[in-house]
Amino acid sequence: MQRRELLRYLAGAAAAPLLPSLACGAGIVPHASSSLSSEDDAFLDDMQRRAMRFFWEQASPKTGQVLDRARWDNTTGKIDSRPMASIACTGFALTAFCIADKRGYMPHAQLLERVRTTLRFHAHKMETVHGFLSHFNDVETGYPYQGSEISPIDTTLLLCGVLTAREHFKQDAEVQKLATEIYNRVEWPWMLNGGTTFAMGYRNNQFINSRWDHYCELMMMVLLAMGSPTHPVEPSAWDAFTRPVMEFGEYKYISSHDPLFVHQYSHAWFDFRNKRDKYANYFENSAIATKAHEAWCISLGKPYSEDYWGVSASDSANGYQAWGGPPKLGTVDGSVVPYASAGSLPFVPDACMRVQKSLKAKYGDKVYGRYGFRDAFHPDANWYDDDVLGIDLGISIVMAENLRTGFVWNTFMKNPEVLKAMKLAGFRPE
Repeated sequence: MQRRELLRYLAGAAAAPLLPSLACGAGIVPHASSSLSSEDDAFLDDMQRRAMRFFWEQASPKTGQVLDRARWDNTTGKIDSRPMASIACTGFALTAFCIADKRGYMPHAQLLERVRTTLRFHAHKMETVHGFLSHFNDVETGYPYQGSEISPIDTTLLLCGVLTAREHFKQDAEVQKLATEIYNRVEWPWMLNGGTTFAMGYRNNQFINSRWDHYCELMMMVLLAMGSPTHPVEPSAWDAFTRPVMEFGEYKYISSHDPLFVHQYSHAWFDFRNKRDKYANYFENSAIATKAHEAWCISLGKPYSEDYWGVSASDSANGYQAWGGPPKLGTVDGSVVPYASAGSLPFVPDACMRVQKSLKAKYGDKVYGRYGFRDAFHPDANWYDDDVLGIDLGISIVMAENLRTGFVWNTFMKNPEVLKAMKLAGFRPE
């Protein structure tokens, strides 16, 4: 059972009527930009370089596919022996390569060739179903793993990386052609399966019964579907999912009973700053969700504090969990998940930077290695995850860059299909 399916199993599809508007309050001002200290900037640069190393090393040079996970204590750079790749990780990798090219982390020619290789393989070699791809695949062959679903959300994460690369490497004709082909072949209406919201996925020649029907990371999926020049869904799809209201203490915001990552993923590429639709300012909403999560963690008591908080779907001492809150979801036990704060860096920079720096300062090379932080750890219980996860490193490197420069936002938002979708959804300046 994968991340989103596990979420649905634990939390259910909480529904609420569509809201005419949500006044996001609690005195929180969204951070449209941030002035980082030289120390903060150096910290983020090091974190990004390490995450970039994962996406380069833990991938097949032949296919461009990136592994779902790898050992955190890798010292050689050799690819992990577990061959399961994730198309979501590959989408983050394509975005990471654009960041690396901008920052000069690696030679331009090497990065461009890896992008070409990745796009060639995904355009011409991988099996698709109506343009959608399997979530997990063999890293060298691209053959789907047994039980892996055809996943609309993970296909979307791949596409966000594909479109970022198309815009950043816009002078390369092959990148332009392949990226456009991969996006345009997706038959979005098919995944609606006769409904108004997308099916959760497709497995064993049938649609998964649950649907993407409430606010979460689905915004990027609906927008890419609306903006498709070949197989679009109707603009009414933007109104079809519910927007439940969550309250915790002084905080009120749109959210279901989901981990914090649902407030981060769409924002990695789509720039929701200083704009709103008829329902909300989603950037401000994510800022409030992050502050509510911080307050909720601290309310649980030790070991959580202003320097130690953040729990989102991740590894745990008892296996993978879609945990977090508020309200409590899963067996939250005192563990901390570093990407929870890293993925919210643009929303609440000061609090999230404090956690990131404190974790590294206090625990050092016991938790921070070749690829950055372990996926999760609980020092008081002497539990330290053995792995890093690609999607968690991915949201960290992308959101760090968006805080530093807004580069991913500025690049991705130049895609005409994205601008069209935002207009169809009714976004306007605020």
